Formats: sequence, C-alpha cells, structure tokens
Amino acid sequence: MVTSFRAIVELVSDNSRIFTGESLHLRCSIPDIHGSNWSVEWFRGSEKLPESGENFKLWNANIKASGKFSCQGARKTMIGIIRTLPSVPVEIEVDGGWAILKPPSRSTLVGDTLKLSCRLRGFPPIHETILYKDGIEVMRQIGQNVSFYLSNVTLADSGMYSCRVSWDLIKCVVASSFQFINFTFAVFFSEVLSQPLLEIHADIKLFGAKKMKLICHVQYNARAPAPPVHYYFYKNNEQLGMAKSKNYDLVTKALGVFGMSRFYPMTSQFQGGHSTTRPLNLTYTCQ
Repeated sequence: MVTSFRAIVELVSDNSRIFTGESLHLRCSIPDIHGSNWSVEWFRGSEKLPESGENFKLWNANIKASGKFSCQGARKTMIGIIRTLPSVPVEIEVDGGWAILKPPSRSTLVGDTLKLSCRLRGFPPIHETILYKDGIEVMRQIGQNVSFYLSNVTLADSGMYSCRVSWDLIKCVVASSFQFINFTFAVFFSEVLSQPLLEIHADIKLFGAKKMKLICHVQYNARAPAPPVHYYFYKNNEQLGMAKSKNYDLVTKALGVFGMSRFYPMTSQFQGGHSTTRPLNLTYTCQ
C-alpha cells in the first residue's frame, strides 16, 4: 500500500556536484502529521541501496557513485507494509576533474544579481579565472577571487556557462563546465510576472444563460514577502469594472474581443510591473 504523501530528500552539503574523494550528506524527512514511526529506504535511480535511516552519507566518492538519489518511507502495519510516495530525486555528480562551476543556489529572476563560483580541487595559487557564456568570454579576473557577479540580469543572459582557471605553480590550465541538465550547466531566468493567458468559460449549467467566467492564468515568481497581484479584465479595450484580487471575473455574456492584464504595485523591494494578454475574440453565438 502507498500513502498519499511524499518523502522529501534534502541536500545538506553545499554542493550537488563534488570532486572524487569528497563526501556528501543527504537527509530524508517524512511529512506525517500523525508522527508515525517510519523507516527510510534509499535509492540511486531504480537501485535500492543498503543504507537506511534518515541520513545518507556518501564517503570518499568515486565517479561511479553519480546518479539521482531519492528516499522513501516504509512502516509495518497489521495490513502489511505501507510506503510513502518516493521523494523527488536529487541529482549528484562526482567529477574527476580540477574545476567545477557552482550553479546559483536558488532560481534567478529578471533584475536579480547572479553569482557563479568556479570551485577548484585543492587550493592552488590562482592566476586567472575566466567565465564563458555559450563558449564566449563574459568576464575575466586576475587573482584568487573565483566568483563572478552578473547584476540586473535579463532573459538575454540565459545560456550555457563554464569557467576556466589557470595558475602558475605547475604551468597548467584546467577548464570545466558545470553539468546540470543533460550534462550541461544551463542558467535560465524567470520574469517576475509571466505572459498571462486568458480562458473563457461559458457553460450554461454553471453560470446560466447570461453569464460567463473569465480566468487569467499567470505565473507569479516574486519571492516572499511579495506584493499582491491585481487583475484587470477588458472587453473591446474597455476595462470591465474595478481591479480584482482573484484571477477570475464573472461577466455578462456578449460577443467581443476580450483581454486582461495583471499588475503588481511598486514597493521598497519590488518595482511595479504589468503585462497584458493577446486579445481573445469571442465568436460563439449567444442562445
């Protein structure tokens, strides 16, 4: 039997990509509000691992230890073994090279400052560090600083990033690209407000013969505490009533070109912004 809730795996260590010989720590939690006693099973891909318990530690890792790690809770009951849904996997990669480009620790929004750090095996005396985007040099710096900061990023800054580090002690140069998705370090940025999509429901059984429901589908990516979003609905470029705090409005059924926009106000933390849907031409025949 399987419960309706899912185990949660957490990366306790700083990096999901480590060098050979390094160690890594994962933790599994079971969101059971009843506080039942669960045992924990660990998996790499579909392979069940011999480790058990809340904490999983990968010691002195080698390249073959790379994979997608997940956990699942299990407990014995009078009706048999009950298991949770498996956790969303965490991808771990063990790298045998000399340099790793560390990805941002959280999703990056348009307007944010992006930090990328080139991590080295050991502590060689660094001479120069270069950051590349899509194979083209973006930044170059001399000395021990291996972190790059891209301020006020836009959607155009999305791309494939890699770093190159050189030092003088043994006259060598190493290069590495961080393998994130499909073994490529891809950085993507999200707008605070996505392009909205307008949906119209005109079901007579739900809303009657004279009403229809306009629904705005939009992704709001602002981090907490985020200002509220206000929704404006339009017919033939004329606003339909006051702004709405919900993403829908019940309006009189009629032919016309409908659209909507959404707006979040300016605060000390966010700059205001808005976006408008493409007009939606309503061509049904009113009964």
